[in-house]
Amino acid sequence: MTAGSSHSNPAPTRGDEAPAWHLPFWIAHRGAGRRAPENTLAAFRLGASHGYTAFECDVKRSADGELFLLHDDTLARTTNGGEQVAGERSWDALSRLDAGSWHSPGFAGEPIPRLDGIAAACRANGWGLNIEIKPTPGDERETGLAVAKAVRRLWAGSATLPLLSSFRPDALAAAQAAAPELPRGLLLDTLWDGWQEVADRLAVVAVVTNHRVMDRALAMELHARRRRALCYTVNEPVDAYRLIDLGIDGLITDEVQRFAPGRQDPRLAA
Repeated sequence: MTAGSSHSNPAPTRGDEAPAWHLPFWIAHRGAGRRAPENTLAAFRLGASHGYTAFECDVKRSADGELFLLHDDTLARTTNGGEQVAGERSWDALSRLDAGSWHSPGFAGEPIPRLDGIAAACRANGWGLNIEIKPTPGDERETGLAVAKAVRRLWAGSATLPLLSSFRPDALAAAQAAAPELPRGLLLDTLWDGWQEVADRLAVVAVVTNHRVMDRALAMELHARRRRALCYTVNEPVDAYRLIDLGIDGLITDEVQRFAPGRQDPRLAA
């Protein structure tokens, strides 16, 4: 499906009742993109050293119910845990793994963080967060429930709540049921049939697409429905220029050293 194949003809403006939004325009992918071992506290710190104040991360559930940061289903790519399914391991076993050596020797021994540790760092530093609910296959509902309940508890009293996003509508539906007040975002790699109805049903405040999918008609449609339009993973200035010209609301990038946070136009990057 192409980016223009399922659009309606929305009004060109967003309207005055768009939900409150707390994320800045530039968001560091998995902490610091390729510059540090992804989904680790070290990555968040490095991203912050480049001026980033908001981060994207992936959260899944261990066999005994702990929430931790990891992207893949298995441990092989980013830890020394081999081909085991991460969600089938206990937190005690996961906590002993090295999640840094795969990247470079300077990060050797970096642990997999739990969500509560990331929450503490975010609240202490005033960082924004986009949590991608990344369930182990078959654990979508329980992961969505657990993430939403944990976020409600860990960010209690905060004026800046994380955005909960997922490619899995069932995980987002579970999060919606558990904590409907938390902002949700639908992740789209393609514009599959029925995505608009799903976005409506889930009452998402944002749609986060592969940057190749986003075009002017889609950005206008989202804004007309008072939703934010974000894109991942934007690493080249030419792509950023195009998206900024569309008036989108945020870019998620690996290239934390290339783009200057706080400046929408990458032509002004340091």
